Amino acid sequence: MSESLTAPADNLASPEVFRQRQQSMALASEWFVERQQEAWQRYLDTPLPTRTSEKWRFANLKSLRELDRFAPAPFAKPDADDLVARSNALSKTAGKLVLVDDNIAAPIELDPALAEQGVIFTPLLDALNRYPELVQQYFMAQSPELGSDKFEALHVAMLRAGVFLYVPKNVEVKEPFAVYHWTKQDGTAIFPHTIVVCEDNAGATLVEFQNGAAADTEHLVIANAHLYAGNGAKPQHRIIQNWNERTISFQLNTSNAQRDVESKQVIVNLGSQQARQEIHGKIFGSGSNVELYSLGVPRGTQEFDQRTLQTHIAPNSRSDLLYKNALSDETRTIFSGLIIVEEGAQQTDAYQTNNNLMLSDKAEANSLPGLEIGANDVKCSHGATSGRIDDSEIFYFLARGIPRAKAQELMVFGFFEEIVEKFRNDELAEYVRGLVQQKFAQ
Repeated sequence: MSESLTAPADNLASPEVFRQRQQSMALASEWFVERQQEAWQRYLDTPLPTRTSEKWRFANLKSLRELDRFAPAPFAKPDADDLVARSNALSKTAGKLVLVDDNIAAPIELDPALAEQGVIFTPLLDALNRYPELVQQYFMAQSPELGSDKFEALHVAMLRAGVFLYVPKNVEVKEPFAVYHWTKQDGTAIFPHTIVVCEDNAGATLVEFQNGAAADTEHLVIANAHLYAGNGAKPQHRIIQNWNERTISFQLNTSNAQRDVESKQVIVNLGSQQARQEIHGKIFGSGSNVELYSLGVPRGTQEFDQRTLQTHIAPNSRSDLLYKNALSDETRTIFSGLIIVEEGAQQTDAYQTNNNLMLSDKAEANSLPGLEIGANDVKCSHGATSGRIDDSEIFYFLARGIPRAKAQELMVFGFFEEIVEKFRNDELAEYVRGLVQQKFAQ
C-alpha cells in the first residue's frame, strides 16, 4: 500500500515549494543559499528539451512535461527500520550511510582509524555546515553539458541530501564506502548529491545503491555526482541503479582527473521506467587513465538514455568506455558518446564502444558514437554493435536439456561478465549477478 503524499505542494515549479526548501537549508552557508536561488531562477527560465535538439535525439520527451506533479520529499526522519536492515549488500565497508527519501535513516558509520587520518565521510548537509569552504571548492565544479541543463538547475535548487567523501593526500582506503538511497513515499522527488574527492596519491571506492522500497509508488530522481582526482589518485565510483519501474531518473555525473590518475566508474542500469544518464569525464593531466563502464538490462517498456563525453585536455592520457545493454520486450536504449581531443592533447589514446544484445524483435537500440579530434598524433576509435544471440549457440543449450529462457539468461551473463569483473569486489559482483537474475525471473 503506497503512503499518501504529505508534502506542502504538488508542483515543483511552485514558489512556495522553493521557499520551504530554502527554509530547510537555513543553516547552510550563504554562498550555497545564493547558488540555490540562482539555480531556481535558471530552472524557471530554461525551456524543456525539444525534439529538434540533437542532445535529446531518440528520447521520449512526453514524460518530461509532467514532472511538476512530483513534490520534494518532506524533511523528516523516516520510519524505515526495514529499509535500513535491507541495506546490507556489502558486509565490509569503510563507511556506510542510509538515506530514505533524502533523509538520514540511520547513524552514519565511519571507521575511526580513517577519521583520525583526516578522511571525511558525512551527509552533504553536515559537510555544508562543518566544511563550507571545502565543499564550495568542489560543488558543481563542472557540468555534464549534455542537454539536461534545466534538470541540473532543479537539482541544485532543491537538493538537501547526499554524501561528501574526502580522502586527504597519501591515504588509500581498502574497503569500499557504501551509500544506500531509497525512495519510499509515493509522488515524491529526491535530489541526491555526491561529491568524492581524492587528493594527491589518495584512493577510495564509493558504491551507491539506488533502490525503490515498493513497486507501486511513483518518483522523480535527479541525482548528481562529481568525482575529483588529484595527482596520482585512484578513485573508484560504482552506481547500482535499481529504482522501481515507475520512476523517472536522471544521473548527471562529472569527473575531473589531474596527472597520473587511475579512475574507474561503473554503472549498472536495472530500474526506472525512463533513466537518463549523462557522464562527462575530463582529463586535465598527463599520464592519466580514465575508464567508464556500464551494463543495462531493460525489460517491458523501459528506456535507458545514455549520453557521454570523454574530454582530453592534456597530452599522453588514456580513456576507455564500454557500455553494454541486453534488450528484451519493447525496450529502448540510446547511446550517444563523443570523444573530444583538444589541440594540445597529443598522444591521446581513447576508445569508445557500445554493444547491444537484442533479445526481442520489438526492442530498439540507438547508437551514436563520435570523435572530435583537434590533435594530429592520437590513437582514437569508436564503435557500436547490435545483434541477436546466435541460434546455433541456443541449440547447444537446448540439446543438453536447458530451456530456451535459461539459455538466454546464461548467454546474457556471459555477455555482461566483462563489465561485472570490473568491480574488483567478489561480493559486489555476486550481488549484481543476483539482481540481473531477478530481472530474468520476473
